[in-house]
Amino acid sequence: MRIGKYKKRQSGFTYLTILFAIAIAGVVMANTGVDWSHEAQREKETELLFVGDQYRQAIALYYQRTPGAIKRYPTKLEDLLTDTRYNPPQHYLRKLYRDPIMNQKQWAIITAPEGGIMGVRSLSEASAIKNTNFGYADMSFEDKSKYSDWQFIYTPQNPVSK
Repeated sequence: MRIGKYKKRQSGFTYLTILFAIAIAGVVMANTGVDWSHEAQREKETELLFVGDQYRQAIALYYQRTPGAIKRYPTKLEDLLTDTRYNPPQHYLRKLYRDPIMNQKQWAIITAPEGGIMGVRSLSEASAIKNTNFGYADMSFEDKSKYSDWQFIYTPQNPVSK
C-alpha cells in the first residue's frame, strides 16, 4: 500500500518539474525575442545613418559642382542619380535608397530656403534607441527621440547668395 502512495507523489513532482521547465523556457525565449528585436532595430538605425549620410554627401557634391558662381541644390532626388548639367552626366548616387526604418523609398524632403533639396529625413515617428555617441556629421541628432528628428542636411560652409 505504501508503494502506491509513493508513486503518486513522485508522478506529481515530475509533472510540476516539467511545468516549471516550460515556464522558464518561455521566459528565456521571450527575453531572447526582445533582444533580437532590439538588435534588428539597432541594425536599421545603423543603416539609416549610412543611407542618410549617402544622401547628404550626394547633395553636397551636386551643390558644390554646380557650374557657374550661383550654386543650386537638386530639385528632385533623381537629379542625384544623373546630373545632366554635364556632358557626360555626373552620378552622385548609384540608386535611390530605401528608408530602412519604414522600408520604403519615400523620404521626407527638406527644402532649402532658396529652393531645391538640402536634405532628407525618415518619415518614421518611431522612438530611436540611439540618442548619444553620434559621429561629427550627426551631432545634431543627440537627444532626438524619433527617427523623423534625424535630418540629414547639407549646409554649405560659405553659401553664395543669389
